[in-house]
Amino acid sequence: MPKNLTKNSKQLTKKTRFEVFKRDSFQCQYCGKTPPEITLEIDHINPKSKGGSNDINNLITACFDCNRGKKNIPLDKIPVSLKVNLEVLKEQEVQLKEYNKFIKKIETRRRKDAKEVNDVYEKHFSDWTLSNTFINISLKKFQQHLPLQFLVDAMGKSCVIMRDKDKAINYFCGICWKEIKK
Repeated sequence: MPKNLTKNSKQLTKKTRFEVFKRDSFQCQYCGKTPPEITLEIDHINPKSKGGSNDINNLITACFDCNRGKKNIPLDKIPVSLKVNLEVLKEQEVQLKEYNKFIKKIETRRRKDAKEVNDVYEKHFSDWTLSNTFINISLKKFQQHLPLQFLVDAMGKSCVIMRDKDKAINYFCGICWKEIKK
């Protein structure tokens, strides 16, 4: 729980008020009105006088009129806008998990493909391996633009033609950049 959202705090901070307004899209969650036609306030879903807290999950954006009309009556049901907001947040969470899983899958494939290119290099220069910096910057860039088989073939060709570990890498980069620029 953030520092400014303690359960028993007496006053709401401006930051807390702003976070609730932002979460509720600067709109009264009862009538749907927005500034400048109305003044926004913070309402307690479960009133403080009935044991409600200043926890952000117990706060809702309301206009002056709706807040005064509700007074200290607890809500029997959650307003539609909060239900929609909850569903949106749940969907965002699912999408974020799926996105992260997909990104991890891409990164796993990229590393596997980089190992194939590195294996070709090591086959020609047995005491050497491609540096992590090269793999994570240059080779990663080439992987974004060129198919794996092209990279494997280009590394093989570079190692055969140049016969020097550093020159082979430079030659490989030249082949890749030339193909990308096509």
